Amino acid sequence: MSDTTIDTAELGEKIVRVLKTIFDPEIPVDIYELGLIYDVFVNEDYDVKILMTLTTPNCPVAETLPLEVEEKVKSLNEVKDAEVEITFDPPWTQDLMSEEAKLELGML
Repeated sequence: MSDTTIDTAELGEKIVRVLKTIFDPEIPVDIYELGLIYDVFVNEDYDVKILMTLTTPNCPVAETLPLEVEEKVKSLNEVKDAEVEITFDPPWTQDLMSEEAKLELGML
């Protein structure tokens, strides 16, 4: 066992930074600001589980976007493994978007 401990809050911030590099190809805003990420869990073994949604169940990137999220989060040295779970409960709405995303899309 390593003597070094990883600050889970710091790791959470790193994960969010990675998520902000992933964009929905149809909307020029990252998936975090779009409100597609519902929750990020990190356990004591540094396994990460991400609960996310898509803008619609028929989203054209439904197959590739979750894999991209998993791969980019796994690329962090501190992360042992990453898993993405897709949910449509609650369904995504524009209300989940950040103010920054709404401003970017001219909705404010």
